[in-house]
Amino acid sequence: MKLIERNTCAVTGSKDLESLYTFKKFPVFMGCTAEPEDCDIKIDMEWGISKSSGLIQLLKLLPLDLVYQASHGSGSTGSTWLRHHQAFADFIYNFAPNSVLEIGGGHGILAKNYRKHINWTILEPNPSPVEGTPAKYVRGYFNSNFKFDGAFDALVHSHVFEHIYNSNDFMKLLSSFIPEDKYLLFSIPNLHSWFKQKFTNAIGFEHTILLTEPYIDYLLAHNGFRLIDKQYFEEHSIFYAAVRDSKVLETELSCALYNKNKETFYEYIKYYEDLIKNLNSKMTGENIYIFGAHIFTQFLVNMGLNIRNICCVLDNDTQKQSKRLYGTSLKVASPKILKDLVKPIVILKAGSYTNEIKHDILTNINPETIFWE
Repeated sequence: MKLIERNTCAVTGSKDLESLYTFKKFPVFMGCTAEPEDCDIKIDMEWGISKSSGLIQLLKLLPLDLVYQASHGSGSTGSTWLRHHQAFADFIYNFAPNSVLEIGGGHGILAKNYRKHINWTILEPNPSPVEGTPAKYVRGYFNSNFKFDGAFDALVHSHVFEHIYNSNDFMKLLSSFIPEDKYLLFSIPNLHSWFKQKFTNAIGFEHTILLTEPYIDYLLAHNGFRLIDKQYFEEHSIFYAAVRDSKVLETELSCALYNKNKETFYEYIKYYEDLIKNLNSKMTGENIYIFGAHIFTQFLVNMGLNIRNICCVLDNDTQKQSKRLYGTSLKVASPKILKDLVKPIVILKAGSYTNEIKHDILTNINPETIFWE
């Protein structure tokens, strides 16, 4: 398989990338599958950092059609996502667009949650619209070949920016595509907070850049966007509002980012090395489960988690249940199977969704459940 070499910083274009750490044979797809285990593909995932910008980024990228070979349900399940979509829809409403072009809104929940019916078009390679979404779909990717015949007041994307391989090229393309004085409104995970809290879904084959606020602010100004509003949604996401303005002044990146980000990255790795040792030391007995048919579990397995005594992966997404978590031998089941068990153990490292998952299991399924976090 031919990988895409990242030879320059995805934000500044500087040719000064330094290798940091390699996750050996990491699964290329974050979802579930009904195919045999020997069909799974695993590739070394090598992370590096730009010496000048301090941006942490993946050095070898996978073809997009391999990473996004199917939908894995991201953003469609759980109370945190429901609150996010409603809050971001309200944020968009503040700017009163009458027509929206959304990039990558696979499920259409954002359009469904918007306060009024407007002309809403979604560009998406793998549409999976929820019932009741009013959006129209165009299948494809946003690139230099994309042509849009309609007009729009705002271009919107939600949890898309962190998936883009070249952040500056993407922002430059947006700048040439969005007319002067029109809005760019987007939501992005709060990756600084996620990484500091050691969330396993902060980086991966989909999140190939640790795109934190200094880099977003730099990219906006560098490509002719004036930041007009920023809103934090819990510790989960950041909402941005910018307007196309060719007269905006550029900003500079701090020279302190390199040492700061490098230190944080190695703290992240050390945390999981210690966690895996601790989990493996007590991995005996029956009724041990792990939550999250996603990178949450794949990451721990890749770091060396002993899964021999783990019964299965638990996940609330019915589309994943009865399938197998890609890259592992673990089958997926509903957490409802915990109901009549005596003090079942659940390994739970599900990022910003951990508390809602724990609350649901303890309140609605089995109050005797023990969590290893």
